[in-house]
Amino acid sequence: MEKINQTLKRLASQGNFQKRYEEMRRATLENPDIIEFIGKNQDVLTKEIIDKSLGKLYEYTNQSKECEKCESLDGCINMMKGFHPELVLSRNFIDIRYERCPRKKRYDEKRKNESLIKSLYVPKDILNATIDEFIHDDERIEAFSHALGFINNFKQGIPTKGLYFYGEFGVGKSYLLGAVANKLAQKQISSMIVYVPELLREMKSSIADSSLNEKIEALKKEPILMLDDIGAESMSSWTRDEVLGPILQFRMLESLPTFFTSNFNFNQLEHHLTYSQRGEEEKMKARRIMERIRSLSEPVRVDGPNRRS
Repeated sequence: MEKINQTLKRLASQGNFQKRYEEMRRATLENPDIIEFIGKNQDVLTKEIIDKSLGKLYEYTNQSKECEKCESLDGCINMMKGFHPELVLSRNFIDIRYERCPRKKRYDEKRKNESLIKSLYVPKDILNATIDEFIHDDERIEAFSHALGFINNFKQGIPTKGLYFYGEFGVGKSYLLGAVANKLAQKQISSMIVYVPELLREMKSSIADSSLNEKIEALKKEPILMLDDIGAESMSSWTRDEVLGPILQFRMLESLPTFFTSNFNFNQLEHHLTYSQRGEEEKMKARRIMERIRSLSEPVRVDGPNRRS
């Protein structure tokens, strides 16, 4: 049986193979990323090292970097789905190191948060909401316009106010929140929708298993946080001052966009936050929370008939 080295030598001597090899070598070495890598490491790279590493360089050029060639995580074209390549030097050889791609990072973070905060599970119709199916009649055109404006103009890293959708029951506030979240996801922008009454109940029970601080930290740092149905909960001094307050304070200082839905306008919500379950009147503490909400979001009324009935 012919040895592999002899086979390769024989194939390399054939004109057709040699031609394809040279074309592959040229295309690989003319790749902008390869040129940049060689330029950065020209002090240590030799022709011998480059030739010896040509297989790895070719492997690198045929994969997606920063999700540029992939429509989705499921549609990832790379050898390791969800991981993109990075060229590294390793003992006089150019090798490839695989790191999680942006989509994989967002997916993992979302799964982590979902396992951490059970109140993320909002109704399916909200999770599947689309901006195209939101009925923007005359009564809801303003809310629709504000939502579309945020989607089109938002850029990560640039301070941007979220929106505070308020209005009567069943007018589509939560649906619009889900529609915005799904449209942002199409642009690879992460967000988290949390149902506030369930969140605050869960936070109380988290004291026992010592997961409270971890959950608060996750909510603080989410790129875009959406708090659904604030004001529907029975507010205690503890949930207002030790849970909601620190989350909103951090997000205000870091200029992280925050959305809200509520049946209350700003004045009505402040009144709701003023009185604890025990009936205690705490105007100053309520004003502190409202100052953060006003700083984080722009109020937008959502009108129209109750679409649930």
